[in-house]
Amino acid sequence: MDLRSGVALWVLCGFLLQQGRGERPPGSHLDETAIAAEFCRIDKPLCHDEDEQLSFEAVRNIHKQMDDDANGNVDVEESDEFLREDLNYHDPTVKHSTFHGEDKLISVEDLWKAWKTSEVYNWTVDEVVQWLITYVELPQYEETFRKLQLSGHAMPRLAVNNATMMGSVLKMTDRSHRQKLQLKALDTVLFGPPLLTRHNHLKDFMLVVSIVIGVGGCWFAYIQNRYSKEHMKKMMKDLEGLHRAEQSLHDLQERLQKAQEEHRSVEVEKVHLEKKLQDEISIAKQEAHRLRELREGTENELSRQKYAEQELEQHRVGGQRLG
Repeated sequence: MDLRSGVALWVLCGFLLQQGRGERPPGSHLDETAIAAEFCRIDKPLCHDEDEQLSFEAVRNIHKQMDDDANGNVDVEESDEFLREDLNYHDPTVKHSTFHGEDKLISVEDLWKAWKTSEVYNWTVDEVVQWLITYVELPQYEETFRKLQLSGHAMPRLAVNNATMMGSVLKMTDRSHRQKLQLKALDTVLFGPPLLTRHNHLKDFMLVVSIVIGVGGCWFAYIQNRYSKEHMKKMMKDLEGLHRAEQSLHDLQERLQKAQEEHRSVEVEKVHLEKKLQDEISIAKQEAHRLRELREGTENELSRQKYAEQELEQHRVGGQRLG
């Protein structure tokens, strides 16, 4: 780009910025052409956006307010002093770390880029109104904010001491309200959304994880419950079968016991019968022996009788012969 083109671009940016002069503080001695040129150098895609130019000028004013030695950079001591004196933070350690990060010197360009990456930069009108009600606690200006369609892009313009913006545009006549809105907006521009309105992606992620775990736990509990019911039914059937088996075993034991008692009775009866048979056999043997002896005696008597008869017959025959 040659010199003439650069000059023409600066003039154009200055002209566009001139359209928004109504919001700039009266009596300002800033070189508007230089500011426009600086903005076009830092953020060329938004160079011709009037609202963004006004926001850049507000960010530049915030940086100037913090840069006590006017060397173009806000160092650690300057930011610490600003936090303690202007924003009334007694222990600004966390805010200080958020503002500087790894960079100990913050330029206007650094501050503008940090602002563009802030979540607040992309806030909708509804989110800005919610911030106004819950964080700033000035709900009476909700209608004005909605009417002006103030989105997150306009937040830096609320953070600077601009009588035209606060009085003519926002119709805010109460000085305490102006100061409160300015301090809250300044805190939000520099350090991001307050905890009440900050969109915590980690929290969302943990919530989603919790929901997934909860649903998974419910599903697991349902499966376990169904499995437990089926397992319980199976156990009940097994218990019923076991009960029937125990009952059958008990019946078998009773039958076995009865059979054993019958067997013992039969054994006793058998012993009695054997003893009785033995006694009868013994008696029979004695009777047989007696009969045998009696028969032997009878045979002997018969023999003697026959012998006597023979002798008698011989005597009779001998007598006949003698006669």
